[in-house]
Amino acid sequence: MNTADLGLPVDVPSTALFTDQYELTMLQAALRAGTAERRSVFEVFTRRLPDGRRYGVVAGTGRVLDAVENFRFDADVLGFLSERGIVDEATLEWLASYRFSGDVWGYPEGEVYFPGSPIMRVEGSFAECVLLETVILSILNHDSAIAAAASRMSSAAGHRPLIEMGARRTHELAAVAASRAAYLGGFASTSDLAAGFRYNIPTVGTSAHAFTLLHDRERDAFQAQVNSLGRGTTLLVDTYDVAEAVRMAVEVAGPELGAVRIDSGDLLLVAHRVRQQLDELGATRTKIIVTSDLDEYAIASLAAAPVDAYGVGTQLVTGSGHPTCSMVYKLVARAESADPNAPLVPVAKKSSGGKTSIGGRKWAARRLDADGVAEAEVVGTGAVPTELADRQLLVELVKGGDVVAREPLDVVRDRHTAARANLPLSATQLSRGEPVIPTEYVQVS
Repeated sequence: MNTADLGLPVDVPSTALFTDQYELTMLQAALRAGTAERRSVFEVFTRRLPDGRRYGVVAGTGRVLDAVENFRFDADVLGFLSERGIVDEATLEWLASYRFSGDVWGYPEGEVYFPGSPIMRVEGSFAECVLLETVILSILNHDSAIAAAASRMSSAAGHRPLIEMGARRTHELAAVAASRAAYLGGFASTSDLAAGFRYNIPTVGTSAHAFTLLHDRERDAFQAQVNSLGRGTTLLVDTYDVAEAVRMAVEVAGPELGAVRIDSGDLLLVAHRVRQQLDELGATRTKIIVTSDLDEYAIASLAAAPVDAYGVGTQLVTGSGHPTCSMVYKLVARAESADPNAPLVPVAKKSSGGKTSIGGRKWAARRLDADGVAEAEVVGTGAVPTELADRQLLVELVKGGDVVAREPLDVVRDRHTAARANLPLSATQLSRGEPVIPTEYVQVS
């Protein structure tokens, strides 16, 4: 059973307090002013990609859908808000029956995005939409950052599998989300059992240096592990002397030894020496797994090394230097009254410092060149040009408050592989550069 298909709530009573206080104070003021029920359109986008990145990866959409469904103000939550005097009684009464009843459109999870891409569009009354701002941004900013790092790492790794091993380097709940995002971005497995349980991600793991140090002799540790897990296990060979450990590992497990793991030293040099030694000992099928603070650059530097798999932790779960995508959630259109038939009016923030936004309810499409390779992200308002009608990116995620587009994680993972492959080849370069395709804005009357 894939629990990602079930829309399970997060492991807290409600997601309603995963928010900033000003969302609730804005709600209270809007209720008093009579503007809370005005039909509104909010969009999630980023004004720029992290420095040097060529593309972004949409991740966390499935978790957003779970969070929206579980955004409920139960008695305990309402009691907390009342005791703190955060909102008045009229607002508490309104919150008690809160259920998001609007629509959500967005880029399908796993798709790539660029500056200005309307990654998600939330439509409904101002009151019901504004409350979702913080939790939506929290999920998308975190998960998309991890997925982007994972995508770069998986591209650098080529066909060699990647193992996510970052649970001990981040918050325990963030670790589960990071495993999900890493799998989406191309990782093959995780060491985090909670992620395996919740999202059906393959899990792996054998032993740490502590297991070797527990025993009187390294040979005893190897023998105990082989007795328990079989000859196909992975033995950690860098606790003491690597060459001696490799010799001993093959002696204990035989040429059927599954793999050895190297976690320190000059990985390029050590991997070559270990491969030569394994082959000389007849363990020609024994694989080499390397770990030790890897990032996409270290992985790329090992491309010519006889490495079969990589284990990545800290750099992955921290976004490899970019732990957020700087996504924002902005009101781009609203009605002039609470009349459900009132037309939408474009609105936008105007300020200095590059924090302006473009008003209007937007669509997005990706234009392809004659070879079928992406050449521009086209974002516009008004009617969609005929030539772009079959290249639109936004899909319906929530309709009238009901989730309509929940997907298995493997589908999302495959989508990202295809989306990345559809970009120009320079998208996978690790050198610093601008977004691999430009964003073009059009306004069609």
